[in-house]
This record gives sequence, C-alpha cells and structure tokens, in this order.
Amino acid sequence: MNWVLSMTYYWLKAGHIIFVIFWMAGLFMLPRFFVYHQEAEPGAPENAQWIERESRLIRIILNPAMVIVWVLGLILAWSTGAYSQGWFYAKLALVLALSGYHGWLITYHKQLAGGIRRLEGKRLRLLNEVPGIATALIVIMVVIRPF
Repeated sequence: MNWVLSMTYYWLKAGHIIFVIFWMAGLFMLPRFFVYHQEAEPGAPENAQWIERESRLIRIILNPAMVIVWVLGLILAWSTGAYSQGWFYAKLALVLALSGYHGWLITYHKQLAGGIRRLEGKRLRLLNEVPGIATALIVIMVVIRPF
C-alpha cells in the first residue's frame, strides 16, 4: 500500500511541475503578444487576430494550467505536511502574487480588446520579467528550503 501512495505522490508532483511549465510559458507569452498587439492599428484585421490569439492563450493554456497547478500544489502540500514549514508560506505568497499577475494580464487583455492601450511596449517587456523572477524564487524555496 505504501508503494501505491508513494507512486501517487510522484505522479502528482510530475503533473504539478508539467502544468507549472505550461502556466509559466503562457505568462511569458501573453505580455509579448500584448507588445505585438499594440503595434497593430486599432481597427486593422491584425488587431482582431491578436485579440483572438490572446483569448486562445488565456482560455486553452493559461487558465486551465493555473487551476491545475493550484489543485495539485495544494494536494501535494497537504500530503507532505508542507503547511507546517516556513518555506511553504513564502512559496504560497509568491504563487498568490503570480496568480494576481495572471489576473492583471487578463484585465489588460480585455482593455486591449476594448481599444484601451495604457502601457507602452517597453513597460510590457519589463513586466515580462515578473514570472521569471517569481519562478526563480519559488524554486529556491522548494529546493533550498531556507526556512
């Protein structure tokens, strides 16, 4: 029985890591899409294509991946007793921040689709660094477990 439980743990962990990769890929792609979208003229056919591309990325990759990451991550935390460890709360705070960033990206997509272009390409390129920094810190929390 222990063997079955331990194998389940490894499958959950593998799934969690796979969907983290999908989520991060989407979080890196969407701001880049925004840069190209903003370069398109507001009424041009290319503008509509960027709206559709962004919508598909959000609907097919970003949202499902984030939900699965959360579900598998919380199951793993519960099954390993991570709730009693400090590093877990630092990781949780970073994942909450990434989830907020995810939500902000969706809001900005809706604004772009409505013709509102509040940020310039340079700022969007800088925002593209957010998931990379957060991911590096999360990996440090999980692997090094500094506290």
